Amino acid sequence: MTAGTGPTLVRAGTFAVLGADGGITGRRGASPDGLFRRDARHLSHWTLTVDGVVPGVLVPAAGEVCAQSVLTPPGTRDEPPAYTVFREQVLGDGYLTERVRLVGNRDEPVSAVLGITVDADFADQFELRSDRRRYDKSGARRTATPTPDGVVFSYGRGDDWLSRTTVTSVPAPTEVAPVDGEKTARVLLWHLEVPAQGAAELLLTVTAQPNGAPTPGPSVTPDAAAAEQRLDTVAFTGSADQGALPLPADAPDGLAAACARGLADLAALRVPALGPDGEHLRVPGAGVPWFLTLFGRDALLTSHFALPYRPELAAATLAALAATQGTEYDAFRGEQPGRVVHEIRHGELAAFRQVPYGRYYGSVDATPLFLTLLDAHALATGDTALAARLEPQARAAVAWMFRDGGLTDSGYLVYTPDPDGLVNQNWKDSEGAICFLDGTQAEGPIAVAEAQGYAYDALVRTARLARTVWGDADWADELDRAAGELKERFLRDFWMAGPDFPALALDGKGRQVDSLASDAGHLLWSGILDDEHARRVGLRLLEPDFFSGWAIRTLAAGQPGYHPLSYHRGTSWPHDNAVIVLGLARAGLADEVRTVSRGLLDAAGHHGDRLPEVMAGYGRTDHPRPVPYPHSCSPQAWAAATPLAILTALRETGA
Repeated sequence: MTAGTGPTLVRAGTFAVLGADGGITGRRGASPDGLFRRDARHLSHWTLTVDGVVPGVLVPAAGEVCAQSVLTPPGTRDEPPAYTVFREQVLGDGYLTERVRLVGNRDEPVSAVLGITVDADFADQFELRSDRRRYDKSGARRTATPTPDGVVFSYGRGDDWLSRTTVTSVPAPTEVAPVDGEKTARVLLWHLEVPAQGAAELLLTVTAQPNGAPTPGPSVTPDAAAAEQRLDTVAFTGSADQGALPLPADAPDGLAAACARGLADLAALRVPALGPDGEHLRVPGAGVPWFLTLFGRDALLTSHFALPYRPELAAATLAALAATQGTEYDAFRGEQPGRVVHEIRHGELAAFRQVPYGRYYGSVDATPLFLTLLDAHALATGDTALAARLEPQARAAVAWMFRDGGLTDSGYLVYTPDPDGLVNQNWKDSEGAICFLDGTQAEGPIAVAEAQGYAYDALVRTARLARTVWGDADWADELDRAAGELKERFLRDFWMAGPDFPALALDGKGRQVDSLASDAGHLLWSGILDDEHARRVGLRLLEPDFFSGWAIRTLAAGQPGYHPLSYHRGTSWPHDNAVIVLGLARAGLADEVRTVSRGLLDAAGHHGDRLPEVMAGYGRTDHPRPVPYPHSCSPQAWAAATPLAILTALRETGA
């Protein structure tokens, strides 16, 4: 479910989480509200009053592009309010613009005092998540300075860190006053004359300028900002007569709507990035509210799902990740030469190395997924120019897999839990996610099953590029040989004879981590299993302990480690299911493709055609609607791209 009680607006790396009245309260914890850009909250208080009273909500704020709400001051049946408040709020390029209209309800003019209480706390998102850590903010300074048309909030730290939030208004406020007991909060006041049966109007702009960010574009009216965003969305999503998706004639109910919703979300979630030569790109940001930035794994899988329909996402993602590929050893942030980045943060805590995530490399799977997408893009588009351009980065990525990734020493891609960053460095990256049957966390170095499949696929695909694009047949033969050896030992070491299923992982002692987990479904997609073993895995994932009726669970129910509300030990993730559906299609399991696709599309229908990041593991027999996971992000990129993966799987199998 979306954070907050009102809408979430997203555009170009900026997002706003609003209340039902269009306001912002400064919440922290699981559902923070505010205006956010580059990992910082640039607006933490935004409360409208009329004649000193917070008006009631007649129509709660709603909208995908323009949040509109209707408010009214107190009144009775015999003495209805003298005026009604109409609010329209739209995001621009680094700013929030709002139109407030007081519409008179009487046949004589009335006077009103409208106030906006505003503050900017510049809180880093890692602070807002309440992760129980304390961060050193000594030397930080926060100020509020009135201006002729509003107020400027500033946040500085050291000699070279400065962020600003600027609030301007047309007409200018009559007064800008401090708020009792608050350090920087200010109330902007306007004395308005509302004509008889007429309206008085304000146009407000809140501009977010984080440290080091480009200057936001010029502000425009809400109407112009909304029109600009709609044009940008249409350019990406296509229209009824141009860019429409190739839906099969017998497409299941809900597929078209889910694909359209997913494309619109992907358009909104794109964030700016730079390529290897400094070129400006737009790549999938992972999701709102916590992850609106470049995440390697998320962007790569999102781009894989969208590749047949929007290949430009893959091209941008590959270029951005090539530009941020590791070049040196930095233990604090997990950087190693050739390693593909896990996430990039721009906030204060990352900049001052109080968290390792400014450019964090703690991912075991982003590097092989980079290689698989590079070849997949060349095959899907027929254009090898990008693969030729990124040959040096591809070679560095392969070198990392063997050298630091562990293929040479252990025969598998492995990771060691990071005390400063992530305990687990596969997609199930929460603490305790890689667990034995009894629920205990495996200890490293850990080799998770799906990463070995990705590594196998990366070797096979890179061999193809080496042979057909880079003209290096000898290296191609070496890579093919390494892939074959990995496939052979994987089945020997990971397959569990008792449950007739792959282990979730191997721990640091080489023991099979024996939980039955959805990661096995990724092995069908990568092709590391032979046909017979792939078929057995695919059929097993459709048994009731795995398949909830909505989706396949991350951990099969009934195991000691299972919990339907655990982030990675019992919930269901649409993107996880997307990889599995593509794997089922590769294995030729058409009926199973349709079954899982039907469950996911039904779940999307219960969420306004939008799949959330994650759902609770309860099944259809527990509740007639999919039960939300309490902290799910929405919109979220790889969930948004999941319907596109479903479409591909259905087309490939004719299901």
